[in-house]
Amino acid sequence: MSDTAPSEVTAPPVIALVDDDRNILTSVSIALQAEGFTVRLYSDGDTALKALTENPPDLAVLDIKMPRMDGMEVLRRLREKSELPVIFLTSKDTEIDEALGLAMGADDYIGKPFSQRLLIERIRAVLRRAANRRAPAEATPAEPEAEPIIRGRLTMDPARHRVTWTAGEGRSGDVALTVTEFMILETLAARPGFVKSREQLMDAAYSHDVYVDDRTIDSHIKRLRKKFRAVDHQFKGIETLYGVGYRFNED
Repeated sequence: MSDTAPSEVTAPPVIALVDDDRNILTSVSIALQAEGFTVRLYSDGDTALKALTENPPDLAVLDIKMPRMDGMEVLRRLREKSELPVIFLTSKDTEIDEALGLAMGADDYIGKPFSQRLLIERIRAVLRRAANRRAPAEATPAEPEAEPIIRGRLTMDPARHRVTWTAGEGRSGDVALTVTEFMILETLAARPGFVKSREQLMDAAYSHDVYVDDRTIDSHIKRLRKKFRAVDHQFKGIETLYGVGYRFNED
């Protein structure tokens, strides 16, 4: 009998698919399972929110327009407790849905009708970004942890995916960010005072096989400012240079 220990088997990523359209649930779940994902299906927001909170998957794909509790409300309540990666499904002719979803903390969106191959690639891209953020925290003792980034009142700890902002009179508070928000802020904070174009921020936060437009980055920036202003209502750390891009100010 061999004394060799069996190699560790990595469990497939778990994807929660939330949509009141049974045809979409069936067809997309078949496609995801064929790609090696484990899929959980939910047809209404109430049931999904409870499951996503109590037994989180690796990523959730949320339809926006659902009865009883729509995707926007599910995400709003979810973000009160979790930074679970979320991709929104939205009608192509409802651009306001996309902007609102990103402003509320969605990591990506895809319009209906959509290519299942495109959705799968978006899912893989968001999972990669989430894995990259978790990797330093899961490093072995022999591997050096990423050094904290300290820029004026801002402290970012990549190894623990933790962000702290110090307000007036020495008061400080944690700022909970999604994977995408963290990567955008990290890119800006890496060189305070230097302008980063929207294209540079896209490259930092998104895989090259995923297309996003300027409005996506703008929505993430608005979300970042809102989160920091919840800790410090005078927050002015992220400056807009119209027609050029954004920069982080240490002062």
